[in-house]
Amino acid sequence: MPRRRPQPRWRGPRSAGEQIAAGIIALVVLLSLVQASAALGRLFVAAWPILVALCIGALVVLAVLRLRRVAESRLRSERLTRLRISLAQIDALTDLQFEFLLRDLMIRDGCAARQVGQQGDQAADVIAQDPQCGRIVLQAKHTKVGGKVGSQVMYQVKGTAGPVHGADHAVVVTNGAFTRDAKAWGDKHKVYWIDRERLRLWAEHGAVLHDLLHLPACTRKRALGLGRSVA
Repeated sequence: MPRRRPQPRWRGPRSAGEQIAAGIIALVVLLSLVQASAALGRLFVAAWPILVALCIGALVVLAVLRLRRVAESRLRSERLTRLRISLAQIDALTDLQFEFLLRDLMIRDGCAARQVGQQGDQAADVIAQDPQCGRIVLQAKHTKVGGKVGSQVMYQVKGTAGPVHGADHAVVVTNGAFTRDAKAWGDKHKVYWIDRERLRLWAEHGAVLHDLLHLPACTRKRALGLGRSVA
């Protein structure tokens, strides 16, 4: 087995000459640092008006962007407050457009809402946070006029709304109808449903969702906005 070569060790100055040389080097380094600090100080003194102007400009830009976002948000809220759409218009929507419409209706009703529907969404197309009723999960079923939603959809929504999405209330919305069994099962297991007639009241006449469905208030922290966010 080869012997390990000894590592070189640092040796401090021993003789008077070495100590003087080390002192000179330290003094040169110190003087260099002092000169560099002085140069930076002079540069700052010369450039401080420019730095102040840049800071003020940045603050102005941030303020303008903030005001613009607030104005856009206010305009959007005002537009959604007046949101009304007929069943004929709803029937002409695509599935994805229908999901975004439900999101906008929830925002109109004073909720924080987002569209989440996609492949593998586990029976949730819109998730909303109502200030009084807590977290609401909506499953959208856009269908042809006369189409019916069956009990299987109710089973799926019930199975994922609470355990997966943390919902306080689960709602299935369609522009069509529900089978008698689907409505009965939903009423029994607290899966709320909005059929064509209820959708007319909500979208056309401006009824608020929690009043339309008589949703009970939620006393958990999420209802106060202290739980998980929808954003």
